Amino acid sequence: MKVGLVAPPWVPVPPTGYGGTEAVVDLLARGLVAAGHEVVLFTVGESTCPVPRRWLNQTAVEPMGSGTAEAAHVLAAYEAMDREAVDVVHDHTALGPLLGRASTASRVVVTTSHLGYTPDVLRVLEATSRLVPVVAISHAQRAAAPHVRFTRVIHHGVDLERYQPGPGNGGYVAFLGRMSPDKGPDRAIEAARRVGLPLVMSAKMRAADELEFFEQRIRPLLGPGVEFAGELDGPGRTELLRGAIALLDPIRWAEPFGLVMVEALACGTPVLVSPLGAAPEIVDDGVTGFLCADDDAFVAALARVGSLDRGACRAAAAERFSGEGMTRAHVALYSELLARRTIGLTEVSQP
Repeated sequence: MKVGLVAPPWVPVPPTGYGGTEAVVDLLARGLVAAGHEVVLFTVGESTCPVPRRWLNQTAVEPMGSGTAEAAHVLAAYEAMDREAVDVVHDHTALGPLLGRASTASRVVVTTSHLGYTPDVLRVLEATSRLVPVVAISHAQRAAAPHVRFTRVIHHGVDLERYQPGPGNGGYVAFLGRMSPDKGPDRAIEAARRVGLPLVMSAKMRAADELEFFEQRIRPLLGPGVEFAGELDGPGRTELLRGAIALLDPIRWAEPFGLVMVEALACGTPVLVSPLGAAPEIVDDGVTGFLCADDDAFVAALARVGSLDRGACRAAAAERFSGEGMTRAHVALYSELLARRTIGLTEVSQP
């Protein structure tokens, strides 16, 4: 089959730094080609994903989140998919299915919800689910939106060749994420300091609120034992995780997935995370990490993390979160949607 993937306009595919959605789109594109399918990717011109690419904007659009910019991007994307005569459009934007679906009415359109929920996001997603099949990225995300008609839950995968297991002998714990209170970098610093372990931090810090949070809350906490490494690229992130004793992920919000947890597990690195959102679907408490209900629990988990088997972490990632598994799940969904369109059915099974 010929699949058209529509990525958001905010970050290249693959991302050069932070960009979970774009990393997943890149992996899916390469996985579909490896499985024998044709792929056309609508993205930004500076993307380097090794599939045929189309774009409206040469570079990533700023500021991130502009509704007008996203609307122009997705309208151009759906026009391109019409010209390419794809069988399936898989849209990873928020507005695409609402704005662009009319131009591809003769084709299957499916979308994946990558966002956390706000009232505005839920309103858009509920309307979207009445028009096209919607894929959730975790059971927690699906359960948190009972009025959205989700078609399938498909967990993200990672490239297991890229994220090779490491020895964890760097003598530090790691934090990776956005520079945001939701991600809990301040909590990570407190927990590491209480145990006496060095902490190495890498974070996306581009938006005004991220810069303000860093200056007001995080910079005063830096110093001996706490290193801020900036926003690392892909190889830098991998090496940070491979050498880490553990990944500290003290989130304060119900994260819909949390790709960094899977990246850490693939590197053999246990994950210490708040039991919110999709975290219990990714981390097996006491086996591949610890689910920590409060700050004291993070401190206790750091003292016990050496008892966990790094091989079990890698095995869990390979068994449940591989790129190949993610691709197979999407191909199965595309095939079902195409078959049902052929025989005139509109409902899709919801495993």
